[in-house]
Amino acid sequence: MKPLRIALTKGRLEKDTVALLERIGYDCGAVHNKGRKLILPVGNSLEVVLAKAADVITYVEHGVCDLGVVGKDTIMENGTSFYEVLDLGFGRCKFALAAPKGSDFFSGYTSRTIATKYPNVARNYFESKAMDIRFIKIEGSVELAPLLGLSDAIVDIVETGTTLKENGLEVVDTICDISARLIVNTASLKLRKAEIEELVAQMEQAKEISK
Repeated sequence: MKPLRIALTKGRLEKDTVALLERIGYDCGAVHNKGRKLILPVGNSLEVVLAKAADVITYVEHGVCDLGVVGKDTIMENGTSFYEVLDLGFGRCKFALAAPKGSDFFSGYTSRTIATKYPNVARNYFESKAMDIRFIKIEGSVELAPLLGLSDAIVDIVETGTTLKENGLEVVDTICDISARLIVNTASLKLRKAEIEELVAQMEQAKEISK
């Protein structure tokens, strides 16, 4: 039978997932010495695919990868036509609303403009606030938008808050906590249920040991 294929978000989540797989006993030498390769064998029963976060979801949804590791932020923004089976506990940060220090974002009745890389997350958050909000999608450093007068505030991922402080911004409200999640293709979970459930159990056990 062909190996299970797991898509990993390149960068820190990739490194943390590889460390988790090595604790289980997988040989991840090919990933450590990958060069420019993007599809790599991990032992005989697993194959790693390295991709951008949003593409991890696409590959899992379309069934070309059986599993994926991706941040909850990407799941919230891009939808969920798959099973989210495990909170892996690493890649921890939070979604936050941040505004220039000293500004009273929620006061008054004037409309507000929000800059964000995550318009769906921002829109869902403000739906319950009964405020007149305009959203502007930014691809790069979102912190620039209030400094340039493009927006009143931003919705973004915050880890330590250092970047916000250095740019005169502060957290006004925490939207939710996020971390890396293991996702599974819906058809794969039916067709290869025993293999996938065994891997999920191993990853959960290794996660607990690493705490």
